[in-house]
Amino acid sequence: MNNKVICVDLQGKKYEIEVNKLTFRPSVYAVIIKNGQVLLSKQWDGYDFPGGAIELGETIEAALIREVFEETGYNVKVGKFISCHTSFFKLPDSEKFVHSILFYYTAEVTGGKLTTKNFVENEIGVLSLAEWIDLEKVEDIRYYNTINSVEIIKKSYKL
Repeated sequence: MNNKVICVDLQGKKYEIEVNKLTFRPSVYAVIIKNGQVLLSKQWDGYDFPGGAIELGETIEAALIREVFEETGYNVKVGKFISCHTSFFKLPDSEKFVHSILFYYTAEVTGGKLTTKNFVENEIGVLSLAEWIDLEKVEDIRYYNTINSVEIIKKSYKL
């Protein structure tokens, strides 16, 4: 077994890291499409899907519902599983390196309203108000993640 992995930061810089220095972080993200638009969390000058870490003792579904509410203000119903990915990355403004398993699900808005009032401490200053982005523009925007976001969006149509 290889005792080192390559982690990538948001600028694409690569770091060779010993496995025992990684933090394990399972996470879950929602792909919410409505009226020809996809809901994305605004991060710095780019975007990611609403979602985040699954807390200890929390189900995947409960984590998705909580994370979407925190980042958008919307209540959602969890839909179908889209895909699962592995990512090794460096947290921004930190010397922390993460081994993440990322689960992607479709979701449907059932209530609430778009707001920033539910951001948790580590999201303040990083996230701003989530935005509905036209599906025709998803290939033209910057994503802050290590997966092919456009592919995930397109895959969600087919479910």
